[in-house]
Amino acid sequence: MVRERRWHEAGTAARTVVAVLTLLVSVQRAQAEDAGTPDGGGGEEATRVERALQRTDAGGWVEAVGTGDAGTPQPAFVPPTLLVDSPAPYPPGLASEGVAGVVKLELLVDEAGEVEVATLVQGVHPLLNRAALHAAPSLRFTPATLDGQPVAVRIFFEYRFTAPAPVAAEQPAALAPVTLRGRVRTKGNRRPLAGATLVSDALPDAPVQTDVDGRFEARWPAGVHPVRVTAPGHKPAVFREGLKANEALEVMYGLEPLIINPYETVVRGDRERTEVSRVTLHDAELREVPGTLGDPFRVVMLLPGVGSMLSGVAYPVVRGSQPAATGYFLDGIRVPILFHLFLGPAVIHPDFIDAIDFYPGSPPPRYGRLMGGAIDGRLSRPRDDRVHGSAYADLINAGFFIETPFKDTDTNVSLAGRYSYTPWLIALAANQLQAPPPPGRENPKVVLDFWDYQGRVEQKVGAGTMRLFAFGSSDTFGSEAQDDLGDTALQSIVFHRVDLRHRHPVGPGELEVGGTWGLDRFAIVSRNPPDDATEIHIDQGHWSARLGYTAPLSPHVTLRTGADVEHKRAIVDLLQQEDSPVGEREVAPVALGTSMGAWAELVWQPNEKWAVVPGLRVDNYHLSPGIDRRALEPRLTVRHKVSESLTLKGGAGLFHQPPTTLISLPVVDVGSLLLGLQEGVQLSAGAEWKAWRDLEVGVDVYLNPMLRTIELTPFSDEGMVDDEDPSSPGTDRPAGLRRAMQIGIGDGGGIPNRGDIDFPDFRSHGLAYGLELLLRHPLGNNWFGWLSYSLQRSTRRTRFHRYDAEGHRVGEAEADLPFAFDQTHILNLVLSYKFSNNVTLGGVLHFNTGRPEYGTLAAQTHRPGQDASGRPAWVKADRDRVDRLPGFIRFDVRLSKSWVYDTFSLEAYLDMLNVTLRRETLGFEYEGGNGLPLRKDAVGLPIALPILGVKGRY
Repeated sequence: MVRERRWHEAGTAARTVVAVLTLLVSVQRAQAEDAGTPDGGGGEEATRVERALQRTDAGGWVEAVGTGDAGTPQPAFVPPTLLVDSPAPYPPGLASEGVAGVVKLELLVDEAGEVEVATLVQGVHPLLNRAALHAAPSLRFTPATLDGQPVAVRIFFEYRFTAPAPVAAEQPAALAPVTLRGRVRTKGNRRPLAGATLVSDALPDAPVQTDVDGRFEARWPAGVHPVRVTAPGHKPAVFREGLKANEALEVMYGLEPLIINPYETVVRGDRERTEVSRVTLHDAELREVPGTLGDPFRVVMLLPGVGSMLSGVAYPVVRGSQPAATGYFLDGIRVPILFHLFLGPAVIHPDFIDAIDFYPGSPPPRYGRLMGGAIDGRLSRPRDDRVHGSAYADLINAGFFIETPFKDTDTNVSLAGRYSYTPWLIALAANQLQAPPPPGRENPKVVLDFWDYQGRVEQKVGAGTMRLFAFGSSDTFGSEAQDDLGDTALQSIVFHRVDLRHRHPVGPGELEVGGTWGLDRFAIVSRNPPDDATEIHIDQGHWSARLGYTAPLSPHVTLRTGADVEHKRAIVDLLQQEDSPVGEREVAPVALGTSMGAWAELVWQPNEKWAVVPGLRVDNYHLSPGIDRRALEPRLTVRHKVSESLTLKGGAGLFHQPPTTLISLPVVDVGSLLLGLQEGVQLSAGAEWKAWRDLEVGVDVYLNPMLRTIELTPFSDEGMVDDEDPSSPGTDRPAGLRRAMQIGIGDGGGIPNRGDIDFPDFRSHGLAYGLELLLRHPLGNNWFGWLSYSLQRSTRRTRFHRYDAEGHRVGEAEADLPFAFDQTHILNLVLSYKFSNNVTLGGVLHFNTGRPEYGTLAAQTHRPGQDASGRPAWVKADRDRVDRLPGFIRFDVRLSKSWVYDTFSLEAYLDMLNVTLRRETLGFEYEGGNGLPLRKDAVGLPIALPILGVKGRY
């Protein structure tokens, strides 16, 4: 056996030898190619970079940088050195053939010293080549440095294989070798361990190693053998085996990892970056961020460009648009409601999500019918190696996930679901806090109930894949009477989706065909005994189909194109009973809406530095009978790679969307097309910079002129109907939501009678602009984190009332005012670290400035004035002179501890939102007047979610 360096003990497989043959450092190359005599003949001698191959102490070659003729010192370059070896085991199947040789690889070693890409340069045998390629990614080096700064380099690396010595043909039975074979895997996740070394203390000079599948085979004499098993990143273990003559023994060994579920950079087949703004999150970045309940979609609230309606409410306000202006998708499937009960988790089990792509602006044309950003959750890829599963329970809900492959039919089945037991807990706590009911009565029960389910069947069909994916969700909240005299006020939202998708290679590209059926149900139940009841039940059916095709037209041009159609059919069942024992029931006519769209984009990459992506989307919106809206949306993105570490980007596009409410509501989404389409332009530019080590820096600036907005905000001050004197605070009741429902329900196929309904003018225009900064350390070295900052402004052209000193309306005015949910400054700091004892500690620091006090969620700003009698009184401030609410700081913490067992792992965690119990001010109550002292009290709650739970993974 050949041994150039003794990084490990000798074994049946040859040990690795590093032959660093050449280093391609981009900075050095650029300096060398640009060297020459300066123009202008200034008499200065040009600096020349000379290359000379120098012998290294490892027996290989390194490309060194010399000194020019003028003696000018050149950048000091230090090559990488091997820190952690990753031996390539000799395949047991080749032992009888005696194949030997050297497998040469080219490695791309990044700034952290990790192998990013391994490429075969010269092979020997397919099995030897495979063993080398599987072992290389586990190599670790000290980073190469240039003037003290880590740089990425390419090196040549050799694996030298020597065939094991043949076993003697004849031996006495007592001395004949006995076969010990088996597998070595990681405890907990049962992942095969390649490159593990097994040594018998009785035969220290005869070690064996596992192959890429974790299998090994040893030939040792009969007797008792203490077998020591070691592997990088795992605790060593000793197993005692008794080998009997003429018998073979098969075993399964498990090694405990030093760190359970370590934060490691995972190489994935992500889409190439051609967008202007996209943030992609993976793994622990999705599930271990403090304050997010372990839910991937809630992490979006901590990214740049995202504001909030209320702390803890996970519906994002993206770049100054309404929450409903941002689209939520699951592998291209539009999701109507993304979160449970506003404060709860998302409607999709976390283990079904592999990654999340967040587009705060200028999303690609495949995302249509939206004015804001897009959030696309990518479903996890089915694993076909074995059964996987998880189960968890915390203070508000419990859930499970199981995935089973059927290798005989190339089928994979995955199931998941969650159920909340908050009704019992909340009801128990609420009943304790409420005043005791009168004798013979029961207090109404507080209801906060949700559940969801997901199921997937994926089947390989020839060269393609077919997938059936079904998911649904239910939420019910409010209060329910427990006796005949109690009041009931309940709301429920339920939806179901069933999607069938087929992907198949067609010509030079891939074709995707999909269809989705859905049902949305929305209900409001209000009962005030003895004879006052109102019930609204809305059923909206949903059918959609989509087609997509991606193909390379040339080495530099790729075509992406597709089409989609969506049809909605809604029925409203209305029951009203007022001052009469007999209620009047009315079923409103059906509202029918159909949207059709087609899109295409060309990805033109003339060289590795440029990417130009022109795109176009065309949509038609039809509301029966006879209303059609058309939209043409050109889009363009450009990316320029200035250097290996710096990329500039820019984009522009035109976007349209039907009128929006605060959140997506059935019927309103269809019927509101009567008012036309919203229209806006999105312009953005920015840069992406890999600063040093693993730190990534992103900067984006944007300008979004909103040419036409139709935002049916239900709690608008200007949409109020005053019951009493308009100067009296606290007497307004919202009319915007009622009018929005009237628009959706109408009186004839979704078209209301304008003579019967008093429509407010929701149409306006506005402008959003801002700056976004993201400093991010992705998964690696047992920690991750980021700092995000958003400077954002959003205005709308607004008509409002003028008030005199006594609070009487004296006129109207119009001005560009901040949007109701405008938050100028938003800062998030996220850090999470996994310690060696498998304890993870993380924290989130959040800060945002306050919104304008328009009365959106509470009262409008009031000023001290006087009433008609000259006594002190509160009077409304003109809307262009209102105050801003105070800023808010929140601190979230997550602490977890993991344990590993033979076939599963266990994690206990405490995740708490707003651990300091700080109160966020939502508005003010203005008390007093009519001779009483004036008093201003802050309105708000210290919203905190302490989640204590346990999760097991198999």
